[in-house]
Amino acid sequence: MKQLIHKSDEELLQVLQQGNRQAYEVIYDRYWQILFRFARKMMQDESAAKDVVQDVFTTLWIKSAEKNIRPPLAAFLYTLIRNKILDRIKHSKVEAKYLDSLKQVMSLSEALPDRMYIEKELYDQIEKEISQLPEKMRIIFEKSRKEYKSNQEIAEELSISNKTVRNQLSNAVRILRNKFGDSAHIFLTFF
Repeated sequence: MKQLIHKSDEELLQVLQQGNRQAYEVIYDRYWQILFRFARKMMQDESAAKDVVQDVFTTLWIKSAEKNIRPPLAAFLYTLIRNKILDRIKHSKVEAKYLDSLKQVMSLSEALPDRMYIEKELYDQIEKEISQLPEKMRIIFEKSRKEYKSNQEIAEELSISNKTVRNQLSNAVRILRNKFGDSAHIFLTFF
């Protein structure tokens, strides 16, 4: 490992792409603090920043095995962490929007004695309709709404384009809204 410490980023990247774990450790040691400080500053949350940095290094390891990384390494890592932070922020906004909508629905529907029964029936119906979506569309929809994966992550995982993911998600939501109307809007937001 001592031999690798003095290597340039480009040399380390080449060795890493050959599957060398020590090169990964050197890159980790070299960039962890820098990425963590950037993430902490942007997110204002130390724990979330650590999670994002861990995601970046996990992605680095996976992509290095696929040989999908082009130099310069610092630019790749910066872009990766920026995108992961933006994804987290976007998901937190969606969750906040869902919680606000849910509070409104709960306050409006408190007068209904069988509210929980109605909600469960709607949930079961939505689940049934999701299961009847075309297989590829269903998989993409579930990865997005249930596994909280970004469009880019889904595209990479399924080896399809980002545009295909967006189109499939849009079609799935349109199909479900056509079947349920506005009553499913809140559930589809969180699904």
